[in-house]
Amino acid sequence: MSCGSRPLGEQTVLDAGCGTGNYLPALAGKVARVEGVELNPGMLGTAQKKMADYPQLRLQQGSILELPIEDDSCDGVVVNYVVHHLEDGSDANFAATRSAVAECHRVLAPGGTLVIQTCYAEQYRQGYWYSALIPTAINRLIHRFIPLDLLEQGMCEAGLKPGGRLVSLDEVLQGETYLDPLGPTRKEWRDGDSSWALVEEGEMAEVIAKIERMLADGSIDEFLAGRELLRRQYGQATFVIGRKPLS
Repeated sequence: MSCGSRPLGEQTVLDAGCGTGNYLPALAGKVARVEGVELNPGMLGTAQKKMADYPQLRLQQGSILELPIEDDSCDGVVVNYVVHHLEDGSDANFAATRSAVAECHRVLAPGGTLVIQTCYAEQYRQGYWYSALIPTAINRLIHRFIPLDLLEQGMCEAGLKPGGRLVSLDEVLQGETYLDPLGPTRKEWRDGDSSWALVEEGEMAEVIAKIERMLADGSIDEFLAGRELLRRQYGQATFVIGRKPLS
């Protein structure tokens, strides 16, 4: 957003599909006004409590496919790990994601920027240490992620100019608890990544057994170190950028 047509401190930025508001504090500290839209009422309630002390923030319930935001009103729109939730993997054209991109284009002001944080198939397989433990679930999920070329094509069709891709090789989405080898054994830890929701009961038992074996024979550190080398090569997320022309 810092390369937008207005100074960052004067901008309005929308977090489309803001969830529980994890990204909202960072935005609120840098721009003049923040809009947040979330479909799930429980997540929206959590975000509202979290952001109660930010008067420059407006949170609304709504879908990214039909944003309750005025035309041409946002200098920037961020979409963080949302678009794969719009798909079930059956539509090779990813029509729902394309519709969401078109909605983001609608609310962007001329000169505004859209940033979509997503993941491509091999990045999802290699960028998370536990992906190696649940390959079947990962394969079920990655079909919901739009290929990056197709996402950029959808941006162009909506009227956005391509702004490139960025991959952070240092960012760890799960924070300090990411490398906890016992994390997968706890529901609250698994809730941090939607891929675990696709792990069936029998598969979960195998995951826990494998972790216990590695802890017992001392191989867990070597396993995690190897997976960390891959994460630093692939990263965990890709930012795909589009810009709305000034005219």
